[in-house]
Amino acid sequence: MGYLYEIQTEVQHFAEVISEALSVETEIIDENMAVVGSTSYNALDYEARQSYPTEWSNSNAQISKHLFETKRPLVLADPGINPLCRDCTERNQCYYKAGLYYPILLKGTCYGVISLVAFNEQQRENIMKNSFSFMKFTRKMAEILASKVQELIVREELSSTNEYLKTIISSVHEGIIACNPEGIITCFNVTAEEKLGIESGAALGRQISEIVPESLLSAALKSQRSIYENSVEYHNAEGTAVHLVSNITLVKKEGRLLGAVESFNTDESLFRIAHRLLNTDTSASFQKIIGDSLVMREAKGRASAIAKSPSTVLITGESGTGKELFARAIHNSSLRSENPFIPVNCSAIPDPLLESELFGYDGGAFTGAKASGKPGIFEMAEKGTIFLDEIGDMPLNLQVKLLRVLQEKAVQHVGGTKNIDIDVRVIAATNQNLMAKIEKGEFRKDLFYRLNVIPLVIPSLRERSQDIPALAAFLCDKYAPILNRRITGISEEALRILCEYQWPGNVRELENAIEYAINYTFDGEIITAGSLPAWLSQQTNPSSPLSIEKMSEREKIKSLLITSGTSLEAKKQIAEILGVSLATLYRKIKKYDL
Repeated sequence: MGYLYEIQTEVQHFAEVISEALSVETEIIDENMAVVGSTSYNALDYEARQSYPTEWSNSNAQISKHLFETKRPLVLADPGINPLCRDCTERNQCYYKAGLYYPILLKGTCYGVISLVAFNEQQRENIMKNSFSFMKFTRKMAEILASKVQELIVREELSSTNEYLKTIISSVHEGIIACNPEGIITCFNVTAEEKLGIESGAALGRQISEIVPESLLSAALKSQRSIYENSVEYHNAEGTAVHLVSNITLVKKEGRLLGAVESFNTDESLFRIAHRLLNTDTSASFQKIIGDSLVMREAKGRASAIAKSPSTVLITGESGTGKELFARAIHNSSLRSENPFIPVNCSAIPDPLLESELFGYDGGAFTGAKASGKPGIFEMAEKGTIFLDEIGDMPLNLQVKLLRVLQEKAVQHVGGTKNIDIDVRVIAATNQNLMAKIEKGEFRKDLFYRLNVIPLVIPSLRERSQDIPALAAFLCDKYAPILNRRITGISEEALRILCEYQWPGNVRELENAIEYAINYTFDGEIITAGSLPAWLSQQTNPSSPLSIEKMSEREKIKSLLITSGTSLEAKKQIAEILGVSLATLYRKIKKYDL
């Protein structure tokens, strides 16, 4: 449908005005060759009128096509015999006596043609005698119609742009509220509706102070200053407090205030986005876990089989076997893969902070707490997976709360009284013997059974020594570019030593050994037995007094961390071996940047 067709009533009025002013019949067609305005019908006799709707427009089509191609006005004094009429089927009985044609042009595009036509000698004489003045008049009419087309195009573009912007604003995950300078709401997007429980229809056109009394928009408009990253507390339609991070941006043009836009999000949403950006590892998959030994194939097969289940998993295995790698692979293969995977090392967070980190807190719950409160990791992992590493080091008082979360599928903030429903899959991991800890009263039996719904054991490296060559090759490819070395392979003697060693520190220890060897291998050569750490050739355990007494203090601590692990229990054992206090061990770890 042409643009002129959209304003057909107005175009018909133009045709009548032109006809009345110039005493000629007028026809206006659009770019689809459709007649959108005409006075010619009344000028035909009865017989001609019967065929006018098709025959007349067909006979006029050749001239109109010519104008669309040339985009130049034309005066036709000899219709029927003019070369332009040669393909017209009605050229021998043409209705016309003369014609003046003017294109409706806009930015080089022809959107229609104005035709002044004569059906008798008087009209013909009128056109031919006044062709110059008629041409000038028709040009003005064409320009006015072109401006009407321009208005339609602009209106159409604005409508498309508005629809496009409306779709964008509705699709963003931030709440968007916009006001004019008087504080009247002009935009209230879908996310704002969801966060505040207010429908846009009830908000648009009303004062922001009525709809969201706590909104910072009023203050920003009054002070004419933008506001950024303010922690605020609004109340939704039910009166429930909603903690938000708000930004207000003033909209100005040439110094004149046009309004303001507020964008806001909940603390929980911002933390979820941050965790997703910082902790996402979509590359972890069962196919990429190196190991083709029977025990590894079985472990990967069991893990893959339960990946899509929502059931809790307890991964056990020695330190350095890759428990977190398995947990990530399970998450990435699950139905929750598009949502967060958040790992938490229960031994790395101080006990007083672990509870608030896991379960969140309300404002003013303790000294130093944010006034707006903070969501916990369980809330941030909503619809996703939380990985509780070193679960054996979790304090008993938190074990009780974790058990309640697993049973009730809800958390309660520190200092809060309201239950918050959650949908999170829990994968826990430990390198400790939890049954032994249960007997000592250090781990709750009921929590163990709640976690141990699906047990998954990761084999140690000494149980799958046939995987060592592939692991060593992978680690060479990983560290050689980092260390700016070109390694061409590993000698058979070096591989024999690697395969015969017991690897108490598992893959983590092998990784350190390969990094060490690359540092002592010349560029372009292979790793030889002489490049490997000396303790690999000793048959004694590197954590024994015989082997560590020859090492420097830094090497002793590093070796013991590799072999014993980094849990609190492991560090206590290391401190005991070294004959120092736990606090002293921590200072030395920091001193040696370990």
